[in-house]
Amino acid sequence: MYFSFMRNWIQIFAILVLAAVTAMACQRETEQNLEELAMQEQHKVVVYQVFTRLFGNTNSTNKPWGTIEENGVGKFSDFSDQALEEIKKLGISHIWYTGIPHHAVIRDYTAYGISNDDPDVVKGRAGSPYAVKDYYQVNPDLADDPAKRIEEFEALIARTHRHGMKVIIDIVPNHVARKYEGKNNPDGVKDFGADDDSSEEYKRDNNFYYIPGKDFQVPEPLEDYQPLGGEDHSLADGSFDESPAKWTGNGSREAQPHFHDWYETVKVNYGVKPDGSLDFPQLPAEYAEKDYKAHFEFWKDKDVPDSWKKFRDIALFWTKKGVDGFRFDMAEMVPVEFWSYMNSAIKSENPESFLLAEIYNPNAYRAYIHQGKMDYLYDKVELYDTLKNIIQAKGSTDNLNAIQSGLSDINKHMLHFLENHDEQRIASPEFAGNAQKGKPAAVVSATIDAGPMMVYFGQEVGEPGAEDAGFGKPSRTSIFDYIGVPQHQKWMNNGKFDGGLLSSEEKGLRDFYRRLLNLTLYSPALAGEYDEIHSYNREYTEWYNDRIFSFVRYSKEQKFIIVSNFDAAESFGFELQLPKDLLTKWALQDGEYPLEERLYGNVNPSLIVENRTARVRVDLKPLESWILELK
Repeated sequence: MYFSFMRNWIQIFAILVLAAVTAMACQRETEQNLEELAMQEQHKVVVYQVFTRLFGNTNSTNKPWGTIEENGVGKFSDFSDQALEEIKKLGISHIWYTGIPHHAVIRDYTAYGISNDDPDVVKGRAGSPYAVKDYYQVNPDLADDPAKRIEEFEALIARTHRHGMKVIIDIVPNHVARKYEGKNNPDGVKDFGADDDSSEEYKRDNNFYYIPGKDFQVPEPLEDYQPLGGEDHSLADGSFDESPAKWTGNGSREAQPHFHDWYETVKVNYGVKPDGSLDFPQLPAEYAEKDYKAHFEFWKDKDVPDSWKKFRDIALFWTKKGVDGFRFDMAEMVPVEFWSYMNSAIKSENPESFLLAEIYNPNAYRAYIHQGKMDYLYDKVELYDTLKNIIQAKGSTDNLNAIQSGLSDINKHMLHFLENHDEQRIASPEFAGNAQKGKPAAVVSATIDAGPMMVYFGQEVGEPGAEDAGFGKPSRTSIFDYIGVPQHQKWMNNGKFDGGLLSSEEKGLRDFYRRLLNLTLYSPALAGEYDEIHSYNREYTEWYNDRIFSFVRYSKEQKFIIVSNFDAAESFGFELQLPKDLLTKWALQDGEYPLEERLYGNVNPSLIVENRTARVRVDLKPLESWILELK
């Protein structure tokens, strides 16, 4: 009996040891494969958006309306060499540092020559990054020494470049903070509004629109709202001195905007009259087909509104400091002709600059790409919104084909994402309640076309954005408050940036994103052609349904078959088929072709081609995707 027990125990122990050795070997193989990928040519762009104020914060107090002392704040220096190296290893080519320009904050920096901001016209205590107070300086919260804050940011730019990544920051041309004070303007640069004639609602070279004869009034607060959560503050008195009142950032022409208006900002005038007519030179239609050099030449001798010149100079100031590109907030609220002027100037300084527009009107997409010379646009209202519905089991994968077909001429310009600072976290109950449910959508977003993929920090470890931060509420990580980001903090592990506090499931999620994003960066097929095979399989393949989505991506060097299961509960098995015209494009003759699964490598099926038909057996677990490479 004893010897039988020992023999069984030894067998079990041997199996466990073998499993551990196998796991270690697989891990080493994965590391080796990722290192080999990183040495290859980059074929796509992958953006990592970080909310700079939150990234390095290790404080977990998370008191609503908490101060820096209570809740902590991240710094430029938290982006250490180790942190940047781990971001790079995730499969990232560009970091979008959100919240860099100096915006209004409720903190006393008067010792550094900065005036105090009024809580009545600041959202939150830490302030909105989209209410910029000084475009020639950076947020003092982010510096170890606020007196040297711009030097510390320049050092971060240099560190990021050393780790092989490019730097993106925001420019918010549609509006500025209610109390804009450019105290760091270069020689010869006048402040916004310095030369305005405020007795007139509109003049072409005024930087703002005015409401003559009326003083600004703070919005009527919502029933449960008090600035700073009701804390006493010398400036929180329900008033703000602005006479005459200016138009509010979202276009409100009321001296007392609504609480849901962008009341902390004022709208910038680009030469658009109050009746909507344009007061600047028009860009000839044929310039839609011309490059940025021709656009730059067109504007060289044109008289343009003063606000155009101010924002061009701001963009060039940061470009010369090494910033590699910009994310332009609410770009469609600014005339497309201005973007032609602005972007051609930026490209003339740095032809490789990355220019991304936040835009939500599909009817304007092509104008902002061709006339406005944008590199990339948000693909929010089409791909993101459709994928969100599919993740929530409210929509069908059948709806994806029309989107790709409709964008076929510009899809390389569309930036895809599942999270950003404006959107709900996937793991939040208000979205999916489980970060794993985003995995098939991430595969589709990252691989469906040649456009860039973007990941928001914390997405890769399942951050749910559950904190009641003060002004910011759960489901979205607050951009207005000093707050910690718990899941991200577990990965950060007190500055080790090694994921040491993550659960095995959370580590697995980050490993999924790491595999996917590295494959995205370095696969030539994903910069090549796209064919949908979903509709063909919906018609001809048994058990294939509208919780599945499939397509192919290919180039001369590489051919992928990509199939994803969006169902969180059901597994699906079927014979996936390739249409006959694809067999011709791929020059496939009758025979058996080995396929390698590139995401995890745990299946190696074969593509069977006979009598001008092609099929591959697919067995997908819930939320599983296969990226099959034809060998």
